[in-house]
Amino acid sequence: MPTLQKLERFGYHLIMGISGTTLSDEDKHALSELKPIGVIFFAKNFLDGLPYEAWLETFGQLHSQIQEYAERDSMFFTLDHEGGRVVRTPLPITKFPHALLLRSHAREVAKATATELKSLGINLSWAPVADIYSNPQNPIIGSRAFGDTPETAAFGVREYYLGLTEAGIVGCAKHFPGHGDTSKDSHIELPILNLTPEDLQNRELIPFKTLIEENIPLIMTAHILFPKIDPDLPATLSRPILKTILREELGFEGVVVSDDLDMKAVSDMFTQTGTVARAFYAGCDLFIVSRNIHSSSIERTYKIAEDLVDSLSNGTLAESVVEAAKERVEKLLSVTPQYSVQALNKDTLVQHAQLAIACCFENS
Repeated sequence: MPTLQKLERFGYHLIMGISGTTLSDEDKHALSELKPIGVIFFAKNFLDGLPYEAWLETFGQLHSQIQEYAERDSMFFTLDHEGGRVVRTPLPITKFPHALLLRSHAREVAKATATELKSLGINLSWAPVADIYSNPQNPIIGSRAFGDTPETAAFGVREYYLGLTEAGIVGCAKHFPGHGDTSKDSHIELPILNLTPEDLQNRELIPFKTLIEENIPLIMTAHILFPKIDPDLPATLSRPILKTILREELGFEGVVVSDDLDMKAVSDMFTQTGTVARAFYAGCDLFIVSRNIHSSSIERTYKIAEDLVDSLSNGTLAESVVEAAKERVEKLLSVTPQYSVQALNKDTLVQHAQLAIACCFENS
């Protein structure tokens, strides 16, 4: 069993989920022992059904306690907040329509969204979705995408990302190298896409290229197997996809973050010794372990942390690889604003609600 001091090594690469609206003893131990560099919030972390001021005060206390127990002055406070069906927050935080409906409003919506996220102390949004709505049978992406062609998707993600950036929120492109053509949900099983590198170049990669040209600092991996590119490993663990395509061919120099390791597409893999080392070698810098799927236990988070320490100890993972990843993450954190939780005025929220309605009409 590695010492707690050694387990902190994983904290520099960990975005961790919190169990509820207050910190449990398990949360407190994990925050103080692993010292994650960030947290991810879900609906379970907000008190729904209460007046705005009441739930916001409780969330503000949770936000402060996380920093206190993690003993970090700066952290990534993150949220999946795309609009449509991917909104975790209670009213009166605006529920904007899904990305497919935003069209010419994308940048304006992103700015309004950023204003609201900052008021929650959030500094990193897991958006925009850079996938293409290319498969009508896709159970997980669909209208979360900004378009059904590479061009419409690329235009939408660029506008949305620039809106977030201009208003002070860090954005993240997901899910590399493209989740739009799948017919399976990676939360439940591992999707397989028989696309060639040329197929990706001609379609899936175009929105990601657009965002890389705009210097997006974060790209999230897809838990998808591409047998014609890497027959053995999903994108999250694949050197040909993350190193060769993303880093070398597309020239991405920012932080590569895994999609949630609790998702069934990869969760069993990450209980196996050496998997986290494979992910680092593939090109991952940061890992999300949400504890939000299938009632995932904190034990899995510790198991992955122990696997990292053991891999460094036995030499199957080079210190230089982990150190390079840590430097990329810390470089991003050093330019990520830190916000306190505070209420927005009613007029601002009314304006945002009107914008959400406007998005739902063709000629607005």
